[in-house]
Amino acid sequence: MALGWKVHGDGKRLTPGEVVKPDERLSWPRMVGIGAQHVIAMFGATFVFPLVMGLDANLAVMMSGVATILFLLIVKGKIPSYVGSSASFVGAVVAIRAAGGGDATVTGALLAVGVVLAVCGYAIHKLGVGVLHRVFPPIVTGGVVMLIGFGMAYVAADVYWPKDPWVALLTMAATFVFIGVFRGFLGRIGVLLGLVFGFLLSWGWDVVGGKITAPDDSGQVTEHFRVNLDAVAQADWVGLPSFHGPVFEASAIVLVLPVVIALIAENVGHVKAVGEMTGTDVDAYMGRAVMADGVGTVVATAVGGPATTTYAENIGVMAATKVYSTAAYYIAAVIAILFGLCPKFGALIAATPGGVLGGVTTILYGMIGLLGAKIWIENRVNLSDPGNLVPTGAGIICAIGPVAFPITDTFALSGIALGTIVLLLGYHLLRAVRREEPAAS
Repeated sequence: MALGWKVHGDGKRLTPGEVVKPDERLSWPRMVGIGAQHVIAMFGATFVFPLVMGLDANLAVMMSGVATILFLLIVKGKIPSYVGSSASFVGAVVAIRAAGGGDATVTGALLAVGVVLAVCGYAIHKLGVGVLHRVFPPIVTGGVVMLIGFGMAYVAADVYWPKDPWVALLTMAATFVFIGVFRGFLGRIGVLLGLVFGFLLSWGWDVVGGKITAPDDSGQVTEHFRVNLDAVAQADWVGLPSFHGPVFEASAIVLVLPVVIALIAENVGHVKAVGEMTGTDVDAYMGRAVMADGVGTVVATAVGGPATTTYAENIGVMAATKVYSTAAYYIAAVIAILFGLCPKFGALIAATPGGVLGGVTTILYGMIGLLGAKIWIENRVNLSDPGNLVPTGAGIICAIGPVAFPITDTFALSGIALGTIVLLLGYHLLRAVRREEPAAS
C-alpha cells in the first residue's frame, strides 16, 4: 500500500537496534518534525540548481513536492525517497542557453529526458534489473557522473567567480568548514549554510564598502550592489509561481539526453542504499523508481520547472534518524508545495549574488565529479584495462574542454553530450571488438 501506516511501538521512541519501516510511523507531531528535517535537507540543492540554470527556484521547490508524491505512489510506498532538482542537467542547460535557448526550450529538452527516463524505467521493470547492469556497468556510470561534474567547471570559473572573486573565495572557504567540520544534520545542510553565509557577507560588504564594479547578470561590467532586494519588496506573500509551457527543439534535446545515463546510475545507487539500510530487497522496484523519476520530471517541466531526481541528502537524514517512514516524505512534500506558494520567498532566492554561487558551485561541481570516482572505487573498477581507461579518459576530456564536434553549420555536439557518447559507445565498441562481456569492468 502506498498510503496507510502502522504505529511503530508506542509511537514515541525507538529501542536500540530498531528502525521505523516505510509502512510504519511515529506519532504525527513527531512525523511532522521529521518531515520538516527532510525539507531542510533537500532545500539547498533543490533551489540552488534551478537558480544556476536560470529557472524559477520557487516553482522548483513546489514541483519537488508534487514529484515526490508521484514517486511514492508509483513505487507503492516501498522506497522512501525525496525527489528534487537535479544537478546533472546544469552543464547541458548552460550550453542550451549559450546557443540562444530560452526557458521554454530548456524545459522542453528536460521534459523529453523525462519521457526517455520513464520509458527506460518501464523497460527495466519488465526486463529485469540485469539489463541495466549490462548496458551501464560501473565504469560507464561512474565515468558519466564524473564528466557531468567536471564538465561544468567552466560555469563556476567563467560565469560566477568573476562577478565577485573575494565573496566567492570566502563563501567557498566557509562552505568547506560547514560540510567538512560540522557533524550530523548541520553537516548535511552545509551547502545551504554556505549560501546563507555568502548572502549575508555580500549584504554586509554592500553596507560597509558600497557598490562593486564587476560583470552583472548580463555580463556587462557595471557598478552595482551585490544584493538587490527590490524584487523581494515588490513580491506578494501568497501567490502562484511563474508557469510556462515547453518548446521542443531537437538540438537542445540532443544536448541533454546523455544525462539519462547519469540519472539512472544515481537512482539505482540511491535505491540500493535505501534497501541496505532497511534490510529489504528492493530490486523488484528498481524499474518503478527510475520510471517514477521520469514521470516526476515530465510533470515538473511541463509547467516550467526543472528536472527531478532522488536525493542522497534525505537518505542521510533517514540514516541519522532511523526513521524510514514514507509518511515523513508526504509531509515534506506538502511543506515544499506550501513554500512554492510564497512569491516573496522565491524572489529572495533569486536575489542570491553571483559571487556566492561561484563559491558554492565550485564545490558542488567538484563533488559531483568525484562521486563518479566513488562509484569506481566501490565497484573495484579496473582502470589499468585499456578497454576501460581509453574511452573513459577521452570522454572526460571532451566534457571538460569542452570539445565541440560540428554536425551541421548550426549544430554541434559538445561538452557533456559529446563526452557521454564517446564514453558509452567507445566502451561497448571496444568490448565487442575484443569479444568481452559488456558487464565486465
